Amino acid sequence: MLLQTRLPDAYLRLGSDEAVRRIEARRAELGDRLLILGHHYQQDDVIRHADLTGDSLKLSRMAAEEAIRRGTEFIVFCGVHFMAETADILTDESVQVILPDLSAGCSMADMAQWDEVNDCWDALTTLLPGERIVPVTYVNSSAAVKAFVGMHGGACCTSSNAGAVFDWARAGGERPEDGPARVLFLPDQHLGRNTAHARGLRTEVDAARDGDATLPQTALWDPRKDGGASDEAYRAAEVILWAGHCSVHRLFRVEHVAAAKERHPDCTVIVHPECAQEIVDVADVSGSTEYIIQAIESAPEGSVWYVGTEVHLVDRLARAAASRGVEVRILSDCQCLCTTMYRIDPPHLAWSLDRLAEGDVVNRIEVNAEAARHARAALDRMLANVPASPVAVKSGT
Repeated sequence: MLLQTRLPDAYLRLGSDEAVRRIEARRAELGDRLLILGHHYQQDDVIRHADLTGDSLKLSRMAAEEAIRRGTEFIVFCGVHFMAETADILTDESVQVILPDLSAGCSMADMAQWDEVNDCWDALTTLLPGERIVPVTYVNSSAAVKAFVGMHGGACCTSSNAGAVFDWARAGGERPEDGPARVLFLPDQHLGRNTAHARGLRTEVDAARDGDATLPQTALWDPRKDGGASDEAYRAAEVILWAGHCSVHRLFRVEHVAAAKERHPDCTVIVHPECAQEIVDVADVSGSTEYIIQAIESAPEGSVWYVGTEVHLVDRLARAAASRGVEVRILSDCQCLCTTMYRIDPPHLAWSLDRLAEGDVVNRIEVNAEAARHARAALDRMLANVPASPVAVKSGT
């Protein structure tokens, strides 16, 4: 995580009304030179100022197109560090990307570092000589990891299209003529495991639940343990999962689903595939952020939904759904909050815009040109081979 300099006291003392006034004044002053992006998990006081909202990759792609249309010079990304990196990779060199608070990182992305991934790759290629491995990384990863994947013929994926990317990678990726390949999935073990399970593969969770001693088709690589599983487990695995996770989605548990069903037997429990497989298996449906949004927006009047994802998004969906007679609740009563996203607040946004209007570009996120080229290759392979769509993953399939 990068360190953010302390804001001047004047910004720390800003009242909400004054912060809104200052931000809107700077937006008007900068005009089309400025584009503000707001991720779905952002707090409402920040989202209200966003020109575009969405998930991380969708925002970056929309911003690249909109920046060209507007002649935008500066993108202020109200998200986390890897999202700003992706925006820098996908936008023209003339566009500068700014993160209002440098400490807004992502714990999941931080769980996979270049040197750790490289060590894992060396170990696996030594253990599995002559075997093909295609790396796949969730977009919730650093530019360095995306670059590693791009360098080794792999692709990025989103929670919407992870299944399609799996199919592409297992079929041989860029070289299907050379035959099937194993998949190394980074950095979220749960999205990888849920996707493998949905593709009919037997996971470690399945094996533990069934009490079957047969080696499963997935195996976990923990960089803190130099792997951690047996050589036999890795040789048997068609998908090798990285030991990373989302700190928000790991908070949801099986008992939360049971409690929701006890309170409202006819409710629909919908969860993000970053939740553990145990949760996805007992939920009614699992799908990407965009899928969850679409499901709630099209829900019939009188229906009750329990949602397993970040609290700011759930609260926003609940307020909108209430006007249509749809009840939406978060699956857990715990504070399922993306704390790093929460670091970006109106004072930091006001400060970054004030400095920008005064000619000082602070907190610029700039990816090394060589890394950006390889990371872009991983993104392009995804976009060229697997169109993004909000696909749901039904429980138990």
